[in-house]
Amino acid sequence: MAVQEMTFSLEEIRNTAKEIIRSAPARALCFYGEMGAGKTTLIKAIVKELGGSEAQSPTFGLVNEYEDSEGGLLGYHFDFYRIESEEEALDLGLEDYFSQDAWIFIEWPEKIPSLLPENCIPVYIQVIDDNTREIRLS
Repeated sequence: MAVQEMTFSLEEIRNTAKEIIRSAPARALCFYGEMGAGKTTLIKAIVKELGGSEAQSPTFGLVNEYEDSEGGLLGYHFDFYRIESEEEALDLGLEDYFSQDAWIFIEWPEKIPSLLPENCIPVYIQVIDDNTREIRLS
């Protein structure tokens, strides 16, 4: 996949989510960015565009499961900000989640570098200003 860059405002996030879905060569996405960059907001938009249930940040539970409109499995959303070691992620049964036929959204993937799926697409989010973000898929 060629590197793709996009700048968007919050009003344009729906189109950005559609473009990520269209252009991602795999269904495992790793979101990199500082606290408050909009990782969860972008994941919510992607889940919504995929027809999924309301996306929430899994900060306290580490993982959320999303269903499609028919109640089937759509994907998993991980937030590893609060973990202290890769062993904590393994204790969740991470390999079982990754082996499912589902979308995978990972926030703070830098906390589990050796456990990331091989096909994980990095999505880098950078804050431009209060309403504008730049993302880079590589």
